Amino acid sequence: MTSGGSFYITTPIYYPSDLPHIGHGYTSVAVDTLARWHRQAGDDTWMLTGTDEHGQKMLRAAAANGVTPQEWVDKLVTESWFPLLRTLDVANDDFIRTTQPRHEERVQQFVQALYDRGYIYAGEYEALYCVGCEEFKPEAEIVDGTGPFEGLKVCAIHSKPLELLQEKNYFFKLSEFQDRLLELYRSQPDFVRPDSARNEVVSFVRSGLKDLSISRSAFDWGIRVPWDESHVIYVWVDALLNYATAVGYGDDPAEFERRWPAYHVVGKDILRFHAVIWPAMLMAAGLEVPKGIFAHGWLLVGGEKMSKSKLTGIAPTEITDVFGSDAYRFYFLSAIAFGQDGSFSWEDLSARYQAELANGFGNLASRTIAMIGRYFDGVVPTPGEPTELDLRVQRTVADAATAADAAMTAFRPDEAISAIWTIVDELNGYITENEPWALAKDDANRERLSTVLYTAAEGLRALAVLLSPVMPQSTATLWGALGAPGELTAQPLREAGTWGQLPAGTRVGTLAPLFPRVEQSA
Repeated sequence: MTSGGSFYITTPIYYPSDLPHIGHGYTSVAVDTLARWHRQAGDDTWMLTGTDEHGQKMLRAAAANGVTPQEWVDKLVTESWFPLLRTLDVANDDFIRTTQPRHEERVQQFVQALYDRGYIYAGEYEALYCVGCEEFKPEAEIVDGTGPFEGLKVCAIHSKPLELLQEKNYFFKLSEFQDRLLELYRSQPDFVRPDSARNEVVSFVRSGLKDLSISRSAFDWGIRVPWDESHVIYVWVDALLNYATAVGYGDDPAEFERRWPAYHVVGKDILRFHAVIWPAMLMAAGLEVPKGIFAHGWLLVGGEKMSKSKLTGIAPTEITDVFGSDAYRFYFLSAIAFGQDGSFSWEDLSARYQAELANGFGNLASRTIAMIGRYFDGVVPTPGEPTELDLRVQRTVADAATAADAAMTAFRPDEAISAIWTIVDELNGYITENEPWALAKDDANRERLSTVLYTAAEGLRALAVLLSPVMPQSTATLWGALGAPGELTAQPLREAGTWGQLPAGTRVGTLAPLFPRVEQSA
C-alpha cells in the first residue's frame, strides 16, 4: 500500500579528507534505517548522501600530497567513502559529489538567482577564519590558546590557531531573514529537533544575524561565482545546495517538485548552517524550506568527542570485522537516544551483542525453527483455538508495530527498536512458560504444541519485517529460513502487526546462528 507521500531524507555530505569513523557511520545508518522504513512502508522515498569536496582545507591537503585537488578527492572517495556504504549496508538512492558538473552548474544557477533578486552585494571582510571548519568564526567559538598556541586565538572546536583574513567578498543578506526565521521556528515548532537543538537555534537568531560572506578570492578550488570569475563560492554555500541540486533544482523541475522539500539529519556541530543559513537561502530564492532538521548528538570515546588529532577516531570496520554490520547498526541505533550524546565502549557493545542479539533474538529464532523441524518435520503447524497467553503475544506484536512506526516517524529509531524488542522478550517468555519440549512428550498436547510453535513462528515473521530496516542481513536470513512467501523488503511494513500472515503448512529451512558467539571483544 503506497501512501503517495514523498519522504526525501539526507545525510550531511561528508568532508572526505576526514577518514570515515564511527560517527560518520552512525549518521549514515540512522538515515538509512529511516529511509528503509519509509520505503518499505510504501512512501515515495529517496535517500541522499555524498561528499563535500571544495574549500581551502582540501586544496592544502592535495598540495601536501603532491597531487591536484581533483585527484586527491577522487582517491579519498573511491578508497574510503564508497566502501563505507558497502561496509554498513547503506542503501542510498544517490551519492552526490560537489565536484560533479550537475552540482556545479546548478549551484551557479542558484547563486545567480540570489544575485538577480538583490540578496547579494560586494563588500570587504576581515575576520578570524578556521580552515578546519571552513568558517569565519563567531566570538562564541574563539578561545585563547594554551601551551604551544599561547597568545593566539584558536578555534574552540579544532583547538588550532585561527587565521586573520581580509578579503573583498560577496555577501548574502542573511540579516534580512531574522524575523522570517523566528516566525518559521514559531509556526513550525518541530522544524528543528530535538527541543534542545531548537532552543539553541532560536537563541542564536534572536541574538542578531550578520550578513554572510559567500565567496572567497584568495584561492581557486571551488565553484566560480558566475558574474565574477575571480571569486569562488564559499564552500558551505556550495555544500548546502547539494540537497537541492541532487534532486533536479535548475534542470529537472518535475523531479525537484516530486522530491523537494527534504528532511536533513546532521550532527549538532553543523546545526546552525542547516537550520539558519540554509532556510534563509531558500527563502531568498523563493523556494520551500526543508521539512525539518534533526540534529543528533556526538559519539564520545573516553568521554571526549572523536578526534583525528587525539587518535580517538574508530573506523567502522574495526567493529564490523568482529561483530558484523547488523550488530553495528543495531548497537548504535538502540544504545543511544537519538538526538543526545552517547558514549561508545567495546565492553558495552560486546555485552549488548551477547545479551540482546545472540541470546535474545538469535536464540529465539534458532530454537523456534529447530523445534518446528524436530516436532513437525519442518512444516509450520496449524494453530488451535488461542488461549489468553497466545492472545497476549498477538497484542504485543500489534502494539509494537504501531509504536515502532510512530517512533520512526518521529525520528526516534532508538524508541522504535525498544518497541520492537518487546516482541523478542514476550516470545522468549512465552516459550519458557509453555515449554514446547515438554508438550511434545505427550500426543494429547499435540494441538497445544501446534499453537505454541505457530505463535512463535508468526511472531518471528513480524520481527523479521519490523527489524528489516535496522538489520537487513540477519532478517533476510531469518525470512528465508521461515520459508515465508514473497521478498522481505516487499512486505507492507505498516501491516506487519496484523496477525496470521505466515501460512500454516509453510516449510521452514535450517538456520545457522544469526549472531555467532564472539569469544573475545575487539
